[in-house]
Amino acid sequence: MRHPIRAAAAALLCCASPAFAATVQVQDPVPFSDSAYIADNIKAECRMGAQLATALGSNAAKFGNTIEFSGELGEQGRVLKLELVEAQSAGNAFSGHFKSATVRGVLLDDGQKVATVTARRVSRGGAFGGFKGSCDVLERVVTAIGSDLAEWLGNPTDNAKLGDF
Repeated sequence: MRHPIRAAAAALLCCASPAFAATVQVQDPVPFSDSAYIADNIKAECRMGAQLATALGSNAAKFGNTIEFSGELGEQGRVLKLELVEAQSAGNAFSGHFKSATVRGVLLDDGQKVATVTARRVSRGGAFGGFKGSCDVLERVVTAIGSDLAEWLGNPTDNAKLGDF
């Protein structure tokens, strides 16, 4: 081999993982906070909690983590406790959308706090927003939040603010 050092460096880089890579437990669906002021129709009609969990799970591997979903979270290992604390659904397909959501979370390792995070995203509906329903846009918002959270899990910092802050 002509460049053994380059080959070794390339092998290390491709196999390197973030400092906090692990399996992380997450509740599916992510619940609405008891103290949140979220319209009942949003809670009843939109699949925000399930979509958030799906987006987090599908993006976590890019940052060296695996998400383990459960209906109830355990106390052992790494646990990310998330809750939807805000969701707004103003406007509509005809007048223009204004949707937002906020998620708050705490990352625990064997019951000890590692870091907290708050993630918020806002959308006006995006391309072809006039053809989308309110729940579609809200689910798109939490998909972006799930991606933000997956990246944060790769290197969690305390009191992190992600997305549109």
